[in-house]
Amino acid sequence: MAFLGQLWPPFSLCILLIMIPIMARSAMNDTEALLRIKQSLNNPISLDSWKPGTRPCDETIRWVGLVCGNGIVTTLRLKSLNLSGEIDIFALSQLQGLRVINIVNNAFSGPIPEFNKLGALKAIYLSMNQFSGEIPSGYFAQMVSLKKIWFDNNNFSGPIPSSLAQLPRLLELHLNDNKFSGLIPLIGQPTLESLDLSNNDLTGDIPSSLSRFDVALFDGNPGLCGPKLRKLCVNVKQTPKGPKPPSKPPPPESLKIAYMLMALSAFILVAMLIAIYVLVQKRKKEEADLMCLEKRTSDGSFDLDISSVSPKEDDYLTQENISSPKKTKGGGGGGGGDLMLLNKGTVAFGLSDLMKAGAEVLGNGSLGSSYKAKLSNDLVLVVKRLKVINKMSKDGFQVEMSRLGRLEHPNVLAPLACHFQKKEKLAIYEYIPKGSLLYLLHGDRGESHAELNWAARLKIIKGVALGMGYIHRELSMLALPHGNLKSSNVLLGPNNDPLVVDYGLINIIDASHAANVLTGYKAPEAVQNHSISHKCDVYSLGIIILEILTGKFPSQYHNKGQGGTDVVEWVKSAISEQREVELLDPEITGHTTSLGEMQRLLQIGAECTQSDPDDRIDIREAIRRIEEIRI
Repeated sequence: MAFLGQLWPPFSLCILLIMIPIMARSAMNDTEALLRIKQSLNNPISLDSWKPGTRPCDETIRWVGLVCGNGIVTTLRLKSLNLSGEIDIFALSQLQGLRVINIVNNAFSGPIPEFNKLGALKAIYLSMNQFSGEIPSGYFAQMVSLKKIWFDNNNFSGPIPSSLAQLPRLLELHLNDNKFSGLIPLIGQPTLESLDLSNNDLTGDIPSSLSRFDVALFDGNPGLCGPKLRKLCVNVKQTPKGPKPPSKPPPPESLKIAYMLMALSAFILVAMLIAIYVLVQKRKKEEADLMCLEKRTSDGSFDLDISSVSPKEDDYLTQENISSPKKTKGGGGGGGGDLMLLNKGTVAFGLSDLMKAGAEVLGNGSLGSSYKAKLSNDLVLVVKRLKVINKMSKDGFQVEMSRLGRLEHPNVLAPLACHFQKKEKLAIYEYIPKGSLLYLLHGDRGESHAELNWAARLKIIKGVALGMGYIHRELSMLALPHGNLKSSNVLLGPNNDPLVVDYGLINIIDASHAANVLTGYKAPEAVQNHSISHKCDVYSLGIIILEILTGKFPSQYHNKGQGGTDVVEWVKSAISEQREVELLDPEITGHTTSLGEMQRLLQIGAECTQSDPDDRIDIREAIRRIEEIRI
């Protein structure tokens, strides 16, 4: 025994010396893990930037499809890259900071990967792939941090996993367009904001915990029943085989009960018909009211003409948690349909208040018409009628608008309220009297334009950049966090403080219209191969910088580039010939002591508008460098 005691320390040391290399090999850094994931995928051509010897989160050359925080990969966004294969889950688990997986619209197939081994995940997006088979009932049991699950448009089958009910923070659950069958489990956490179970093979009653969601979110499941669907759930019992015994006539008491039940059923049916009639009439009245609003203002509508734009003709509003969105049916006026207030600090008003308000046309832009409405309490609003949104449900629309309405930043103008009907969607904003940067730069060349001196323009650029940085942080999961940045969507407060509007619409806009109505699709990579990313917003920021410094209207704002100045090529050519000063708006070149700073800012705008998105600086670098510019 004494001999063993003396032998043990050196023996244990040997074991440690053997195990350390093994442990070192098993633990991978982010670079090694991602390269191993790439190796496990088929057709990873789009991941060419994932190269040995480079860093995934390098600020200069960021690997495609990654979002990083403090040099650590937090999001894997491999959307629409034509990828397939079996994802290396072990390598994935080595990404210690990973919180979001997005592999939407690829060609992955087979059983669901073992993402449940990654207990720290907050969101999984698997939509529009070819995953199939059953998901084990306890799949989500250990994923207590999970908030967002998008498994729609796959081939999953079998029961919906019951462990979904164990997710305490669940916000979004989309399982539509699969082959799920059986009963809906008892999900319905109070945190759940967005749901879609349509187009499956589900049966039985809809749980009462999900009764708050629109009935359309359960469409395409012929076997579903219950009060919400106004379809009686009948428990069918199997009868024994063999001859059916003769039935005995019911006793008189049974007949009485049967007659009473028949009478009660008839009464309920009549009541339901009356309720439906009242609801239909109410909806007709709401639509008539909204048509009335349009008719009262239609005489002054027109298309935006940049050569004679005025404040009232400006394309004014071409358009994870929210504290209890408020719904109001009439505000001060009572009746007239419901609005959803998106900010708890919003002054209460209703649709009827808007119907009674004096209205005038502000513009008829690519996303719909905008109206200025002054309420009886002197509150002035802008009402935007959205024409090109996709065919989402009421719940889906309200969730997206809630996401946009919760943003709070000195340089961001969030919507105050929204309204949803099948043929009418409204977004309501605070009215900003001074109008937009578009008007001040290219409209009246008199007093209003003269106030855009060098100090004012630098202040506007800094504010727009800060607002964009905030939007990118808060809406980081969107392919285009803003998507529609242009000078008409930068409003100016009393002290030329910029307010960025019309952001975060990519999930709301119909996909077939997005390329025509969102400026983010004007970036070269979006035009050439429909590839969109956060760098498209950086391109738009660069256009704004060049527009403000040169005073020229960019041809990039036109759908076909007809009219205006190609500020990108113009500036690029001038920089190569070292004649940047010639491009600057004469209104600001009087500040000869600041010419160097103007040239630096022009260079930042040029770097934001590089043709290759990999050559562009990212939003954080742009903000850092812009903030270094001084008067």
